[in-house]
Amino acid sequence: MWTRICAVFLASLMCMLTCGLAEDGQVSAARQKDLRVGSLQVAKVLYLGNSITLHGPAPKIGWTLNCGMAASAPEKDYVHLLTARIAKAAGGEPQIMVKNIADFERQFETYDLEAGLQDELAFEPNLVIVAIGENVPALASEEAKVKYQAAFARLLDTLKKHGNPVIVVRSSFWADPAKDNGMERASADAKAVFLRIGELGRDRANFATSERKFENAAVGNHPGDKGMQAIADALWTAIEKQAAVQP
Repeated sequence: MWTRICAVFLASLMCMLTCGLAEDGQVSAARQKDLRVGSLQVAKVLYLGNSITLHGPAPKIGWTLNCGMAASAPEKDYVHLLTARIAKAAGGEPQIMVKNIADFERQFETYDLEAGLQDELAFEPNLVIVAIGENVPALASEEAKVKYQAAFARLLDTLKKHGNPVIVVRSSFWADPAKDNGMERASADAKAVFLRIGELGRDRANFATSERKFENAAVGNHPGDKGMQAIADALWTAIEKQAAVQP
């Protein structure tokens, strides 16, 4: 008799614990899904960039990390810094995806967006940070400028069709009016937020070479920890402003 009573009690206790955990899990998932900065949803954030955003280890050029080149540690690159800022303001960690799309920069006329960004588009982010331009070949003619602006517009249009995210575009770190102006016009047409950060690239204190020595000068000319922080700060300011006007 006593054994049976104990068995029933244990079964009831396990049911209560299991139900409680399930309810907690559902609440947690709901909270994560509805993460917001102000009225701006930030549960899923997509970063599209180049080596400043993400670069895998490349020992031949003295780069051994897997993060934004040339931060001193992953948590020091602008992606990690900005994500931490978003998480703090939203009260929870967003899901993020990060992709280096230097191939799009170099082959913008022929790049297959649906195939090249298959996983990122399926992610259907709430917020997209687009940080490219530095690897785009010099736009030496009006025809080249028109073609790049059109290709960039296609990129933004494709992103908008998958989840209708808020898109924040930053200009090139190393200012280039031909590229930056085209991206700004395309952003305006797509109702994306555009911010210029070219001033950061004019200050060598924002370069990694001002903080430590590098085997490869090209790596060292990327933003260092100070530059990464400045990029994150600029993007966060743009996000805060957008959050204030979101319906």
